[in-house]
Amino acid sequence: MIKGSCLCGGVRFEINRADGPFELCHCRRCRKVSGAAFVAGLGVRTKDFRLLAGGDLISTYEAPILECPPAYRTSFCSRCGSPVPSPAPGAQWFEIPAGLLDDDPALRPDKHIFVELKAPWFEIADDLPQYDKPSLYGLRKLTHEGS
Repeated sequence: MIKGSCLCGGVRFEINRADGPFELCHCRRCRKVSGAAFVAGLGVRTKDFRLLAGGDLISTYEAPILECPPAYRTSFCSRCGSPVPSPAPGAQWFEIPAGLLDDDPALRPDKHIFVELKAPWFEIADDLPQYDKPSLYGLRKLTHEGS
């Protein structure tokens, strides 16, 4: 089991495993949610996730749709403000903010996404693949067709 928690420890969870992808998202909304240059989001199957404590502390905000559904959905601990995992109803897969993990997920980031929207004060200095919106959508289309 891989355990995780928010800053105050009120929201605690565990996952059986992390499947990935493990993306570093540079979109404006992810930057605003994290207060940082990007969000490190780790893909997890909903069936592998278990909330251990703090369900009553989780608040969710759905930002308006900008281009097409779904809306941008973010959840946070109402006590400490940390982003926290909260799968959308019926979702088979979702992303966990990797900074919440207390244990090593045995995966490492595999790509930067929405790089055309990155903060002007941040330079990507690693060798991970970088995807802008069109190339990311093309990659995801190929991935879904190959499933």
